[in-house]
Amino acid sequence: MELDFTSEQEELRASVRAVLTKECPTSLVRAHVERVVAGEPSDTGRDLWDTFVGLDWQALTIDEAHGGVGFGFPELAVMAEELGRVIAPGPLLTTVAGLVPLLREADGGDSWLARVAAGELSGTVADADGAALCGAEADHIAVVRDGSLFLVPASSASGKEVRALDATRTLVRIDVASVDGDVVLPISDDGARRAFEEMTVALAFELVGTCEAIFQTNLAYAKERQQFGVPIGSFQAVKHKLANMFVAIERARGVCVFAAATIAEDDPRRSMAASAAKAAAGDCQRLVASDGIQLLGGIGYTWEHDQHLFVKRAKATDAAFGNAAHHRARIADALGL
Repeated sequence: MELDFTSEQEELRASVRAVLTKECPTSLVRAHVERVVAGEPSDTGRDLWDTFVGLDWQALTIDEAHGGVGFGFPELAVMAEELGRVIAPGPLLTTVAGLVPLLREADGGDSWLARVAAGELSGTVADADGAALCGAEADHIAVVRDGSLFLVPASSASGKEVRALDATRTLVRIDVASVDGDVVLPISDDGARRAFEEMTVALAFELVGTCEAIFQTNLAYAKERQQFGVPIGSFQAVKHKLANMFVAIERARGVCVFAAATIAEDDPRRSMAASAAKAAAGDCQRLVASDGIQLLGGIGYTWEHDQHLFVKRAKATDAAFGNAAHHRARIADALGL
């Protein structure tokens, strides 16, 4: 089992990071959030989607036979972490990590995979409670119920957009029990489970990327901010907090890498590994988000500083598809505890 990213996958990371640094700077995300909070329309998510489609990122894990790039889950994990690092708006991750796996597992999903690969549609998936990330930005919302995959146009879905903590992407809640649609594809319970595991681990990687961004902001601040004529990073208490943040991130990343390997190799431990990854990432954000605000002092609590954008994304991602407590309970149930 490969428990580290290959040199080719790290090259992909460098390429993705270079594009996101240019196309999705924090200033762009802040402008998007401020428009959303003010109740004004924003096309940032759609504009970024169009940019990513031009790079075939939406086709990353779709087979070449359907017009895709043909990469596997480790490459998706790399992209997810980088998307989390810049808290990118838009439905790219929900499409690649949510809709695509469901279409791959469903009977008759090939033609829809080809449409995603061509950049004709984006999508998201509702969890068991009916919450759909990017539900107002994606073209279709996928719902799994009673052995069927329903593909519902987002414009006609009878859902309610929630005013969420994280304004970088929308959150729509729909009634899963009453969903109907023109497109209904058979899907097995095992296939649906496998697809949801991919979404869960991708979100865990995204969360690790967001935590890494918070840590880097604090590390830079600790080197620059001075008190008593020395950088605050030289103080023992600050050093300890930064060290604890670093260890939490590396631990979570390691668990996520193992989960990605189990998915890539279809290891029988994949279900438990997926829950372990989401739990580790959730525990990580709890520490990093708290200390990431505190270490910045008074400025960390202000709207003017960008830190709150990343903290809110981290909190929201932890809650998506089950928080840390939920996934620890799933592991306990699997172990018969």
